[in-house]
Amino acid sequence: MKVTVIGSGYVGLIAALGFGIKNNKVICVDKNKEKIKNLKKGIPIIYEKELDNYLKKCIEDKKITFSTDIKKGIRESNIIFIAVGTPPLNNGEVDMTQVKEVIRDISKYINEYKVVVNKSTVPIGTQKYMKRMLNNEGISNEYFDVVSNPEFLREGKAFEDFFNTDRIVIGYDSEKAKGVMGKLYKNFNRKIVYTNPETAELIKYASNGFLATKISFINEIANLCDEIGGNVEDISYALGLDKRISPLFLNAGIGFGGSCFPKDTKALVKIGEKYGVDFNIIKSTINVNNKQRIIPIKKLLNYYKDISGKIISVLGLTFKPGTDDIRESPAIYIINELIKNKAKVKCYDPNVSKTIKDKYPQIEYCNNLYDTFTNSSCAIFCTEWEEFSKLDLFKLKAKMKEPLIIDGRNIFNYEHIKKAKIKYFAIGRGYI
Repeated sequence: MKVTVIGSGYVGLIAALGFGIKNNKVICVDKNKEKIKNLKKGIPIIYEKELDNYLKKCIEDKKITFSTDIKKGIRESNIIFIAVGTPPLNNGEVDMTQVKEVIRDISKYINEYKVVVNKSTVPIGTQKYMKRMLNNEGISNEYFDVVSNPEFLREGKAFEDFFNTDRIVIGYDSEKAKGVMGKLYKNFNRKIVYTNPETAELIKYASNGFLATKISFINEIANLCDEIGGNVEDISYALGLDKRISPLFLNAGIGFGGSCFPKDTKALVKIGEKYGVDFNIIKSTINVNNKQRIIPIKKLLNYYKDISGKIISVLGLTFKPGTDDIRESPAIYIINELIKNKAKVKCYDPNVSKTIKDKYPQIEYCNNLYDTFTNSSCAIFCTEWEEFSKLDLFKLKAKMKEPLIIDGRNIFNYEHIKKAKIKYFAIGRGYI
């Protein structure tokens, strides 16, 4: 099929390449000339496993075209995916500026029947709003249908999720549009949930809200474990054996980050307010997470009282391993607190980005993992990168001024820590 994806960000690029691999003819449109220039050359603009290979294959097989020409993208497609950014506003609501801009462009250039598919995470009622907007721009209903098709991608495993998703959700109000979308997804061989647009829009928020709640719940249990001498890992294991609960998203730590969970939980609260529904559980989830991500600072100040002038190492800047995304990363909040307390910050991340270097030019970024520990009074682990679990703890200890680890992701084995004789604080597993 002829597919246009508007937006070459994380969601848009994965979708464009995914549909290309599935033998569709894809145009990926973005107004950012530099992004398109790089993509045409086969240069990835985001970090994601397998992206290089899929980009190269789609270009070589002529399954994808990258362009800044939105008119061409709209006119030469059967299906138009909107995958532009919907960042949060200061009050937690969703900024729909980019979506509105795309709708106006579609109204300018639409030349025959198209299925307009919203892939961006948007408030409930957006499908109807988009239809009204197109009508108000003078476009007759015979020229379009609007469908909601939310994405469920994990950063670091996006292509795995795209091709092997648990479910494909399609919110529609036209049998013609349902038929087009069914044809597009026919060879995916995955469960398709057909529903109305409002339900499809809410499914994305409900999924992320529930998973975020699960994380905050186990983190509160972990905090109690630290007070009573319990072990949260044993609790998580026992809970996960219950088929009604499952073991996923039960790893205690310093909270969730990224572009989805923080944004979508806040947006869900705002959506509830609009319709007179008070999301008390989601509000609590957000509050727990806000406190959880600076738990290491609390432990550090309980130990030292004053960290002014001390070198503190921060290991892991991204919100999770397998990505270069620092959005809402707990490490950012920890660094802010360290700077407030006048500590000297040294950090390391295997995917350290220009974004964080521009944000914090005053801290030291190490290219070598072990250099991060030189003369350090504490090492705070914020991201569970695999190379951290393989650290030589004796070498780490020798480099530190005082061998103290605060393990925000429960990376290390207690027995290894004991052998190295390192002071150690974990999350929900007590301390040594």
